[in-house]
Amino acid sequence: MHCAVALSLAMSVKPDVKLPDLRYVSPAASDAAGQVASPAAYPTTLYPAIEAHASGLLDVGDGHQLAYDVSGNPEGVPCLFLHGGPGAGCSPRCRQFFDPKFYRIVCVDQRGSGNSVPNAADDLAGSLVENTTPALVADIERLRTHLGIERWGLVLGGSWGSTLALAYAQAHPTRVRTLVLRGVFLFGMDEVEYLFCNGGTYGQHPQAWDRYKAYIRDTSSNWERERTNLLGAYWARLMSDDAATRAAAAAAFVGYELSISKTFVDPAVITEYMGNPKILIPFAVMEVHYMLHGGWLRRGQLLDGAAGMAAHGHRVAICHGRADYVCQPQAAWRLAQALEEAGAAVELEFVAGAGHSDSEPGLVDAMVRATDGMREALK
Repeated sequence: MHCAVALSLAMSVKPDVKLPDLRYVSPAASDAAGQVASPAAYPTTLYPAIEAHASGLLDVGDGHQLAYDVSGNPEGVPCLFLHGGPGAGCSPRCRQFFDPKFYRIVCVDQRGSGNSVPNAADDLAGSLVENTTPALVADIERLRTHLGIERWGLVLGGSWGSTLALAYAQAHPTRVRTLVLRGVFLFGMDEVEYLFCNGGTYGQHPQAWDRYKAYIRDTSSNWERERTNLLGAYWARLMSDDAATRAAAAAAFVGYELSISKTFVDPAVITEYMGNPKILIPFAVMEVHYMLHGGWLRRGQLLDGAAGMAAHGHRVAICHGRADYVCQPQAAWRLAQALEEAGAAVELEFVAGAGHSDSEPGLVDAMVRATDGMREALK
């Protein structure tokens, strides 16, 4: 690792937090304009932070209990936030994409993630039991029923959350009215290969890709075999009996994705993930788990399902960073085209100067405008 980046990470982490090996995390690009500390101002920002007025653990079977919370207007239009990863979990910030006077805001940590039980960092084997897309779709239905919600007014999903939002809306079309999707990922094999297998990101992020590969090469006893199956190689290390190996593999894997996720990378964010096993381990384990299994989706399934969404009157807003190197803009374009051709009401906004992360001010602006824009249709 570049010494300046390593030093900035070390200085920003709490003294009692032990970071895993960060040698395979690419240094951030220069930020002479200071955009990390003082990002560009946009007209629309997050709503003020709010506290949850209800929370709990919902037993969904298979040994899983999902952590959820409810905030905003108790009598408002129900909306659901679906986090990315999979494995990233929610934070209180997720509530701030919605008008709390209009929406009844529900946030949930998916199986194995966040405050759900078991977290992959505490019980790796248990966290993977029946951890599939159909199971997560069924979990959303259980949560809806548990909360006494007849129909979600709005489902917001980013990255993997966009995948799950589409899968849910297509499986239960009468239970959704509108969707806001950020950083669309359709789980096409080309998307998986580009991001994790064939070096598609090398053109824009050569250091990050080389370090992603280097971790496997430097820890491999058979590099000729493992170089052709990088996801499988990461999986083998993430499943190791040795905790240090699991942490190192997770750091290299998550570090790679974080280093290409934003136009201006904040080392403090990398530190936050690396210094917290309950974030780091689920993020890596669940993402590789789902990538290896094609998201438990038939190839082209989410595009084929566009007609059903149109038939049920779903309205969709898509916000996608023009410089998104994690989820390529072409996925958002393909989805918008499929929805439009099927007759669905769809709006697609490509955001200049934005990458993949929903913390980037341009994407925040677009996402909040999108949730605000759905209010008229939901009255």
